[in-house]
Amino acid sequence: MTPLILTSLLAATLLVPFDGEPLEIGAERQLFVDDHVIDQVTGVQQRLGVPRDEGPVFTFDRSWEGPFSGYSTVLVDGARYLLYYRGLPVAGADGTDRETTCVAFSDDGLHWIRPELGLHEVDGSTANNVVLAGVAPVTHNFSPFLDTRPGVDPRERFKGLGGNEHTGLIGYASPDGVHWTRIREEPLVTGGMFDSQNVAFWSEAEQCYVCYLRTWTGGGYSGIRSVSRSTSPDFLEWSDPVPMDFGDGELEHIYTNQTHPYVRAPQVYIAIAARFMPGRRVLSEEDARRLGVDPRYFGDCSDAVLMTSRGGTTYDRRFREAFLRPGIGLGNWVSRSNYPALNLVQTSPEELSLYVNQNYAQPSAELRRYSLRVDGLASLAAGHEGGELLTRPVRFTGDRLELNFATSAAGGIRVELQEPDGTPIPGFTLEDSVELIGNEIARDASWRGGRDLSALSDRPVRLRVVLRDAELFSFRFHERR
Repeated sequence: MTPLILTSLLAATLLVPFDGEPLEIGAERQLFVDDHVIDQVTGVQQRLGVPRDEGPVFTFDRSWEGPFSGYSTVLVDGARYLLYYRGLPVAGADGTDRETTCVAFSDDGLHWIRPELGLHEVDGSTANNVVLAGVAPVTHNFSPFLDTRPGVDPRERFKGLGGNEHTGLIGYASPDGVHWTRIREEPLVTGGMFDSQNVAFWSEAEQCYVCYLRTWTGGGYSGIRSVSRSTSPDFLEWSDPVPMDFGDGELEHIYTNQTHPYVRAPQVYIAIAARFMPGRRVLSEEDARRLGVDPRYFGDCSDAVLMTSRGGTTYDRRFREAFLRPGIGLGNWVSRSNYPALNLVQTSPEELSLYVNQNYAQPSAELRRYSLRVDGLASLAAGHEGGELLTRPVRFTGDRLELNFATSAAGGIRVELQEPDGTPIPGFTLEDSVELIGNEIARDASWRGGRDLSALSDRPVRLRVVLRDAELFSFRFHERR
C-alpha cells in the first residue's frame, strides 16, 4: 500500500485481506508521526502538532556565554533536568578556546539555575557553571546523553561527543554529568565534517549506540548540509558513516538534526531539526543595527521541521511544512536562530517541553520553552462528517486498550476490533463500542461487555477507529492497573 496521504484512502468496507505478517507491537505506544501502524484511512487527516510558545526560560547573559551560545541539550536524570550549552561571547572560527561547555539545573524543566562549580577559571573566576574548557574543538559542539544501556558502568552513565573534521568526534564520559573525563586519545567517530551538533544515544530497539552526524552532500563543505549515521556496539568502535535517505522531495539544509528516542515510545526516533535557508534574508542592515545583530548573521533565516525514523538509514520526511515557525519580531529571523535543543522531555503528566535557541548573534540571545500535549507531535483528525482509521493486523500483549484523544462536545470515538480479514470480533464490534467523549491523555476503550481484552492478547487483530470531530494522538495496549 502507498504511504499515508493527508486525504481519504480506501474505505474499510472495501478491505482486501492483509497477507503480510502482523506487527508485533506488544505493549508499545503507537504514535501517528508516520504510517507504521496504519493500513487505511477514510475522511481522516494526519495533522502536525503545533508547539505553544511558553516564553524564555534562560538568558545567555554571563560573560562566558553571550550572543553565540548554542547547541543546547536537555537531559532528565531522575528528578533533575540538566541543560548543556556552548558558551561563546564573541564570533570567530569554530573550535577556539573561548568556547566552553556549560550546565544548568532544574527540578521542573521550567526554572533553571547556574551552579557555581569551581571547575574552570573563565574571565578570571571559577564562580561559573563551566564543565569543559580548554579542550577545543570539543567544546565547539559538545553534545552529551544519558546512557540507558543495561549494565552500563556507573562511572560512565553520561557520555558525550565533540570535535571537528580535523580531530574527529572525541568521546567523554561522566558519572554525574558534571565531572567529565576523556575516554581515549583517539577519536571515536570519523568520516564526517562534524560542523554542527552531532548526537548519539543507546538504542534499545536496535541494541547498539547510534550517532547522527553532520555531513554534506558534496565533497568537503560543498552541496547541502545533511545527516549521516554511524553505529557502535560498545561506544568505542564505530562504523563508517552512511548518508541518511530523506525520501522523495527536494533536499533542504538540515543544520542540527537532534535525533533522539521519543520519551514515551523509544522505538520511534524523533528529529526536531533546524532547517537552514542560506541567503534567504529578511532583515535590512538598518534592522540589524537596531537589534544589535552581528553583521555576519542576518543574511539567512531558519525554522524547525519534524522528521522521524525507526532505525536504519531512512528518515520519514512526510511533513514538509515547518513544525516550529519563527516568532513575531525581526530578532527571530536571523541566521542560526530557532535551533531546537536536543531532546523533547516530559515536564508534567500532560505536557512535553521543547527548548529552542533564539535571538542568535544578539545581546538578547535566549532559550525559549515550547509546550506540546503529550504524544501531540502529530495526530489523526476527523471533522464533523467523520472518518475512520483501519490499522494493520497487530499482535499485542495486555488486557486493556488505552487511547490519548480529544473530541468536541458533539464529537466522539468508537473502536472495533477485527480479525485480520476484516471480520468484526463478536463482543468488540462497533455496535458494542462505548463512545469515548472528552479530552484525555489516557482512557481505556470499553465495550458493552467491559474492557477486558485478555482473550485477544497475542493473536492478530485489527483496530477500526471511527472518529467524529475528534483527534487521536496515540494508543497502546497494557495490563490492568
